[in-house]
Amino acid sequence: MPVVDAASAWWLWPLALFVLAFFLGIIAVIAGVGGGVLFVPIVGSFFPFHLDFVRGAGLVLALAGTLAAAPSLLRSGLANLRLVLPLALAGSICSLAGAVIGLALPVEVVQTALGVLVLAVAALLWLVKGIGHEMDVESDELGEMLRLRGTFHDHAEDVHVDWRTRRTALGIAAFGGIGFLGGMFGLGAGFANVPALNLLMGAPFKVAVGTSGLVISVINSSAAWVYIGRGALLPIIAIPSILGVILGSHLGARLLRRLPVAAVRHTVIIVLALAGARALLRGLGIWI
Repeated sequence: MPVVDAASAWWLWPLALFVLAFFLGIIAVIAGVGGGVLFVPIVGSFFPFHLDFVRGAGLVLALAGTLAAAPSLLRSGLANLRLVLPLALAGSICSLAGAVIGLALPVEVVQTALGVLVLAVAALLWLVKGIGHEMDVESDELGEMLRLRGTFHDHAEDVHVDWRTRRTALGIAAFGGIGFLGGMFGLGAGFANVPALNLLMGAPFKVAVGTSGLVISVINSSAAWVYIGRGALLPIIAIPSILGVILGSHLGARLLRRLPVAAVRHTVIIVLALAGARALLRGLGIWI
């Protein structure tokens, strides 16, 4: 019986990436994290690829997944284009600077910082309940001027929800910082988008999750060019990952409309806690 060595079985890695990306696409849409926050720690830890190439693929993967889910999210009212534009503009400008700095830092520093940040965000979501379907959020002047409000029907709870934003200027500034971190770590930064939209700006949790995906698609398109220009994007990593995440995102967008708010929130917290712990342990050299 012939022995198959690692070199002759090179195709197993792209196949494994495709399967992984498919499931990440489902989870990413439900959690509003874009996929990169899961893809980078998992692939960087268990696949034989340098972290710079993984971060480059993570940006493109998050971009592809959110774009695939966007039409369904917009039609259902779970994403709002008017809310996306000012947030994505601030984030995309800052993501360019973050991508340049991230490629210049040692891999261990990036891994450790990523783990601490993601765990902190998961703890914040766990400790603070946030906005569910409450409709007593008062809009501020900037939010009214930009008409950052909308409605959607939650099929899981069979309720019609009207929403609006608060602390809009602070929210836009926060997305500038989120874009910087997303470019630095090669993530869509959805791990911070959802808390910023929900806890800071007062958007209902499902709207925060759906809108986060569209914000990611704009921010990632800026930072991805830095990685492409530096040669940090390999087709053997990117192509199977993109194909998998597109298929998974279509399914995830359908599930998001049907899931209760509590289930979506718990999914976000669990996903962030696992990804953050893995990145931190690897950055500290405890779990290679």
